[in-house]
Amino acid sequence: MTNNHDFIANFAAKILIMKISIIGSGAMGSGIAQVLAQSGHEVLLTDTRQEALDKAKSGLQSTMTKLVEKAKLTQEIADAILQRISFDTQVSAMSGSALIIEAIVENIEIKKKVFAEVEEVVDANCILASNTSSLSITSIASACKRPERVLGIHFFNPAPLMPLVEIIPALQTSKEITDQVYGWVKSWGKVPVICKDTPGFIVNRVARPFYGEAIRIYEEGFADFSTIDQSMRDLGFKMGPFELMDMIGNDVNFAVTESVFAAFFYDQRFKPSLTQKKLNEAGWLGRKTGRGYYSYADQATIPPPQDNASLKQRIGMRILVMLINEAYDTFYLRIASAEDIDLAMTKGVNYPKGLIAWGKELGLKSCVDLLDELYHEYGEDRYRCSPLLRNLTR
Repeated sequence: MTNNHDFIANFAAKILIMKISIIGSGAMGSGIAQVLAQSGHEVLLTDTRQEALDKAKSGLQSTMTKLVEKAKLTQEIADAILQRISFDTQVSAMSGSALIIEAIVENIEIKKKVFAEVEEVVDANCILASNTSSLSITSIASACKRPERVLGIHFFNPAPLMPLVEIIPALQTSKEITDQVYGWVKSWGKVPVICKDTPGFIVNRVARPFYGEAIRIYEEGFADFSTIDQSMRDLGFKMGPFELMDMIGNDVNFAVTESVFAAFFYDQRFKPSLTQKKLNEAGWLGRKTGRGYYSYADQATIPPPQDNASLKQRIGMRILVMLINEAYDTFYLRIASAEDIDLAMTKGVNYPKGLIAWGKELGLKSCVDLLDELYHEYGEDRYRCSPLLRNLTR
């Protein structure tokens, strides 16, 4: 499958420049517009609010200025990129687009309404894509008269810097459309991975234990936030779970967790945390509000981690093995290939190693033994071992 996609990608790189429209001019929409304009495409950035478009235009101009100042671009190239981006509040302006990418609020009914409206103004060959991070592409496609041309194209924030793009065919999506988009994404200089339309796709599914198990360890009183964070940095992660949640925004992280939990029919492996719920209720959303798991007020300092190497090792291994288990289960359920799962976690969330490969390096039996130990201790389904992981040790 990968070789076939690579062939199509090489062909797609030769495709003539096309018009691409982005729906939603927030951080993601603007970032995607920048990526596509830098790739030479004519980009239309749309929003229902003119003030939002004005803000996006100003932000893109500022970004280009900074790139020129850092000698990443010449002034001539920066000007050309900006000239390729136009702005409009009218759906009708999307006429003539080869591709539409929706990047609006994570609300399934609003997305379905928008897709139905857009389908009325674009031609029959236009591909419709959603940048949703966890909602059902199949459900979104059902709102369209031609659902076979609908799929997910999930960029990661910030889109100009993060290399990964998840491509998610809906149940109705034609293989030809999936292959075509795979080629386009690769021609934009991104790393595409293909995954089945299931809750959280690859990254937001596999990464749940990074947050959930860390919070669980805190709730049990084993360690404080800074010690747990340091435990993961010791394993090579650039950020620990609590500092990362504070950076992402606890409202955003909690919403994804709730969405995945509900979509998986309340599977206990994806159960949200009361600790995070309370932080949201308090308005402690992280850096953007000045307080989350840590305080970001002036003069505030992060408490030092405990000086206990064995404790940190135990914490790190517990979270890591939960991540490895989820990665193997994702492969077991044919959500994505092993190669794409490892690519997704290294290129999408900067994990130091792919989890499939990391499990083999640690020894799959040691992973199974720790999972069984946790399951025996707690008796909770969240610690059940993936059948694939167990079978590979027999």
